[in-house]
Amino acid sequence: MRKIRVLVVDDSVLFRNLLVQSLKGDPYIEVVAQAGDAYAARDAILEYRPDVMTLDVEMPRMDGIQFLRKLMPQYPLPVVVISALDARVFDAIEAGAVDFVCKPSTVEPSKLEGFIRKELGTKIKIASTVKVGKLKRTESSPVSNMTNINKDMVVAIGASTGGTEAIFEVVRQFRKDIPGVVIVQHMPPGFTEMYANRLNNQCQVIVKEAATGDRVLPGHVLIAPGDKQMRLLKVNGMYQVECKPGAKVSGHCPSVDVLFSSVAKAAKKDAVGVILTGMGGDGAKGLLEMKEAGAITIGQNEASCVVYGMPKVAYDIGAVQYQMELSAIANKIYGVLKTT
Repeated sequence: MRKIRVLVVDDSVLFRNLLVQSLKGDPYIEVVAQAGDAYAARDAILEYRPDVMTLDVEMPRMDGIQFLRKLMPQYPLPVVVISALDARVFDAIEAGAVDFVCKPSTVEPSKLEGFIRKELGTKIKIASTVKVGKLKRTESSPVSNMTNINKDMVVAIGASTGGTEAIFEVVRQFRKDIPGVVIVQHMPPGFTEMYANRLNNQCQVIVKEAATGDRVLPGHVLIAPGDKQMRLLKVNGMYQVECKPGAKVSGHCPSVDVLFSSVAKAAKKDAVGVILTGMGGDGAKGLLEMKEAGAITIGQNEASCVVYGMPKVAYDIGAVQYQMELSAIANKIYGVLKTT
């Protein structure tokens, strides 16, 4: 198997060298070059033709986001952004990055090595499988103007790699008449709150990071916190969420399987489950539970996925009733919510 050729871009010589040395320990990765700014990175891309680039957001002369905006139209390349806790990471994703990792607060080699080999190494391997042309925002089908919407239902959405943009494409089409929405997007703690705030500023609906006791209300979207398992509960006839620390399920906390399974128990047939782009199989079993409980289930199709992993597993086990392009999913949600 050919190794994944990686270009490491970071303005800190110390951090860059630590990245390079740690990644060299991965038998599936070959660091072919490193660069300290966007101009050196551009030259390295032309000379070494890497499969994946890791990119710092904060750099001199030209920051990582500006670089991405200039790079992607000319040299489409899977990019994993390494960022401090900063909302601008979502600008980088919008500009074409595949995914991001949170830059560690320490440069102690012993602590960094595990992070780099496990978290960053995994993201690099996932990124190497991505067709970057699918990262561009597309025009979505306009949602039909319906008046008879069953607002007593719940919409549950799960996603991973490529999901920040995919979720945006769906949620930005929701009107204030959408039933309560609960979402799990695999993301580190801290970033989920910034992501929720970003959606809240860009969409018609109210979006927030969820907290235990939050009610699931029409026109409201709740995003699971990055370090807690979120479950849907029905208390005194009203839906609300519970967000608690817990072990990883299906490799993740928050886990889509945990959310979907709780929706199957609490809402039964009064729910719509949607599984979007992402690596792995998280959410497939939970979506099947929802379907078996009578819920409507939707999966993103391969052609529009950044990574056709989670939706594929769900489809293969029979959990998906409707499989379709990302651009059509919001319209389909409204269609199945329509009352006769």
